Amino acid sequence: MVFSSHQHTNKSLLSHVAEFHFSVKQEAPAAHKAAAQKRRRRSSHEEETSGATFSKFILQRFSSNMLLSVAAVLLLFSCTSGENPAIQVLLTNKGLQYGKHAGTDWIQRILEFVTLPDFSGQVTLIHLFNIDFTLTGTKIKKCDLPEPSTEFYPDSTGFKTSLLGLSVALSGQWSTDFRAWHDSGTFDMAVFGVNVTSVVKLGKDAGGHLSVTSVSCDAQVGHVDVSFRGGTRWTFSPFVKKFRRMIRSQIEIGICPYVKQLIGNLEQHLQAMNVSFDVDQALTLDLALTSLPVVNVSSLNLGLKGEFYSIKTHAEPPFEAQSFTVPEQQGYMFSLGLSDFTVNSALYGYYSDGVFQTCITDSMIPPGFPLHLNTSLMGPYIPQLPKMFPGLLMNLHVYATEFPVFSFHPDAVNLGFQGAVEAFAIQPNATRTPLFKLSVVSNFSSKVWIAGETVKGSVSMDKLTLTLVGSDVGTFKTDALEEVARIGVEMVLAKVNETLGEGIPLPRMIYAQLVNSVLKVQEGFVVLFSDVEVLTDRGFSLHTNRAV
Repeated sequence: MVFSSHQHTNKSLLSHVAEFHFSVKQEAPAAHKAAAQKRRRRSSHEEETSGATFSKFILQRFSSNMLLSVAAVLLLFSCTSGENPAIQVLLTNKGLQYGKHAGTDWIQRILEFVTLPDFSGQVTLIHLFNIDFTLTGTKIKKCDLPEPSTEFYPDSTGFKTSLLGLSVALSGQWSTDFRAWHDSGTFDMAVFGVNVTSVVKLGKDAGGHLSVTSVSCDAQVGHVDVSFRGGTRWTFSPFVKKFRRMIRSQIEIGICPYVKQLIGNLEQHLQAMNVSFDVDQALTLDLALTSLPVVNVSSLNLGLKGEFYSIKTHAEPPFEAQSFTVPEQQGYMFSLGLSDFTVNSALYGYYSDGVFQTCITDSMIPPGFPLHLNTSLMGPYIPQLPKMFPGLLMNLHVYATEFPVFSFHPDAVNLGFQGAVEAFAIQPNATRTPLFKLSVVSNFSSKVWIAGETVKGSVSMDKLTLTLVGSDVGTFKTDALEEVARIGVEMVLAKVNETLGEGIPLPRMIYAQLVNSVLKVQEGFVVLFSDVEVLTDRGFSLHTNRAV
């Protein structure tokens, strides 16, 4: 026996049966429950029970898809105050559309693993008899999930997303109980033409977190078809029309409240994210938003504080972030601008923490090097030293007297370092005798670029001067020591350039990587233009949401 509520059921929509590997726990949102309570005043109990469960499933499937691209963007870049941002992230329309497309594909893939929980209700026949029914083993046979339309929406400083024409087909088993009489069979159900438009606004809270709120939502549902097979025809015949009408109504009135609930959940997640975190034992990084997001028709710009602090002192650096503008390149998905303030704040933090100092001993110097730390071998550089302290090992305490400073210029990165070298003789009883102190002034220049998936570069020394600023062994000329110091620095730079020539891999996320990347050094900042590619060759467990 076959009973159908519609003579023109879309057969193609009911043509494919998927396997199911996990179930989704569902819990009706408060707004949905409120809507259901209104329905109770004009609908029977059995209509509400069935419709609420099914509509909840529909809402979860397409609402998640609608917001996925927006959520991916927000979570990617949320990682205080009106100050100049030291880091700027610019998402272009190309990046927005790619995120939307990747999100739609992901949702489409996981639908085959989704099954509905059993749900039960009660149908009243001829206003006299109540028959209990249960729908079990409900599976998705097919889901026509169109790619949503997502665009930047300057009017609300956010996004506008539209999903048009969602259709889903399900099948399962039904059973009824009426006193000692039991009946069962199978059913097919299809929901056609679900349309939703939502506008989301981006903002900033007092703590520098990115915020997201729902501005508007509109939803319509086309129609619902349902057919029951097997069992006794009269059990479900009077129920079909009311069930179809109730399902359509419940889905339509519940869509926007559920969309707002999803946005609210995303907002809670954003507020719980840290905007500052420790990068190592010495530094913490502050990535709070400095101002409201800026949205135009082609891009989204987020300005982040981008300041490093010493964990010990948390002292502000004696300089401020300068304004800069990241050029918009629509040929790339996103741009990341980093000012020299961010780099220099890290150097200042390390300097405040006492990181820029070291002790050089003779064992650290290569055998063939022209200078060794023994007083008897220092005659060519300091003639009086071997006579005053013969045959003693030496060590050098090298430290920064000012924090190093990076500066960015078109196609060049410069570094200035000012420090001091204190020399000591090691007595037989291990005490140290001070010998002399030199000041060090050095400047370096470098170039940096991206080749393939690696960052490459080169460094050269522009200047190195040594000046005697204090001596316990008398005065001496520093020219010879300066020449040896240059040789030593050049040896170190050769190793550095070897590493930079091989390249340093670009940062990689778990499920995505940067591709087609270009690095440009501008006046005061460096900018990375890049695309992102979702990695589809890595296993993913839908049970754990982890790579396998």
